[in-house]
Amino acid sequence: MITPIEKDIVTLLKNGDKKAITLLYENYADALYGVIKKVIADDETAQDVLQETFVKIWRYSKKYDSSKAKLFTWLYRIAYNTAIDKIRSLKNKTEKEVQIETSSVYKVSFGELNQDVLDIKKHLGSLDEKYQIVINALFFEGMTQQEASEELDIPLGTIKSRLKIGLRELKKIYNPQ
Repeated sequence: MITPIEKDIVTLLKNGDKKAITLLYENYADALYGVIKKVIADDETAQDVLQETFVKIWRYSKKYDSSKAKLFTWLYRIAYNTAIDKIRSLKNKTEKEVQIETSSVYKVSFGELNQDVLDIKKHLGSLDEKYQIVINALFFEGMTQQEASEELDIPLGTIKSRLKIGLRELKKIYNPQ
């Protein structure tokens, strides 16, 4: 059963009324912070994720469908997924830090470089546009598959399929058998 406050919040969200965010924060911030803290131990990072969560809630407010999920369930999913995304992002960042002492960047001789691979953007242009868009978003703009899905307004499964097919087509160019 939907409470009167939930009904008011949903109506305000659907109408793009900023009062919805205030009501959401007053009624759900503590619970959402608790959800985030189960994923992220650091208080400062958890607070950042809470803020990101409210930004996403506002951005996707018109997509909320009360027939598919209760308001709190929808809010919970956004908070939880944002926390998981943050953990992955932080993990990727620390894994990608350059270790100068162990770097082999300067040990590669010119003869060892595959000259065909250096012109990937040129070969990317030979693919269908739908594959180009996905590969460009993921590899050259640094988006996650989820971010690309949201930014390009393409279902996540379609993003994954187009990536797989696009990479298979590029493999045919670089490794003809």
